[in-house]
Amino acid sequence: MKAVRYHRYGDTDVLVREEVSRPSPGAGEVLVKVAASAFNPVDTALRAGYLAEVFPTTFPRTPGIDVAGTVAELGAGVSDWNVGDAVVAMLPMTGDGSAAEYVLAPADALAAAPHTTPLADAASLPVVGLTAWQALFEHAELKAGQTILINGAGSAVGGYAVQLAKRAGAIVTGTAGARSADRLRAYGIDRILGHLDYSTRPLAVPGQPFDVVLDLVPTTPEETADLVALTADGGIFVSTTTPAAEDTDRVRTARVFVRPDAARLSELVAAVDAGDLRLDVADRRPLTELAAVHADADAGRLPGKTILIP
Repeated sequence: MKAVRYHRYGDTDVLVREEVSRPSPGAGEVLVKVAASAFNPVDTALRAGYLAEVFPTTFPRTPGIDVAGTVAELGAGVSDWNVGDAVVAMLPMTGDGSAAEYVLAPADALAAAPHTTPLADAASLPVVGLTAWQALFEHAELKAGQTILINGAGSAVGGYAVQLAKRAGAIVTGTAGARSADRLRAYGIDRILGHLDYSTRPLAVPGQPFDVVLDLVPTTPEETADLVALTADGGIFVSTTTPAAEDTDRVRTARVFVRPDAARLSELVAAVDAGDLRLDVADRRPLTELAAVHADADAGRLPGKTILIP
């Protein structure tokens, strides 16, 4: 089978497409025929070696932690899935990923794929959907009637965060560029702001203070502190990027490290099938262009969530 791999840490030129042996599932695993992988920013950090201490890598490694596809083979002890089942999953960050024609996945990481969308498009859901849910409800404990500022609402995670926050009954303000405005309005966002201007301090934002501030944008420590200042007394600042200072008497702080959660992913899939959660795929590209996708991401040129099709 064909797979994209890297044999050392480095720039995008370390990504090579090559012929590899098709893997066989071990106990508790399934072999998935990949309909699509999806790019996530963490893929570039893993490729460059920035997370080597957190997620040790054995070379060569195939990137890609989102997958949508069909079950092709069952390992010993797997009884919950059948060959031909359409599935989605967030894969472990320490093993080979989905930038290939086939990938091994832990059976307990799988969820049934949505049946109301193209299977390939479902690869856009696992990592960003789980990140948004865990940020909002595990860390922020968001409740109906609360106000939330989502910095980076136009991002892939941000779009799901807006939808999930609105479903929970929150009042949502988000920062986003003009190209994301119509999509966010369709999601029901209450207020859209442009990119924040940190040149004037203290930072002033309509609707402040907020019960929850969710930062999805890389920010400097000074900018992070400005965002924390927008959080109401007794509220919480949550970040997927730059961590804030530790909890204070005034606000709580948390940093999100997404983890696989098949049960929660199944709930997100159910929301998609019910029409309560919309998938957003900005671009569909062949897997042969994975290095170019990484280069576009490094240069800030990706239009949004990009899926890659073998």
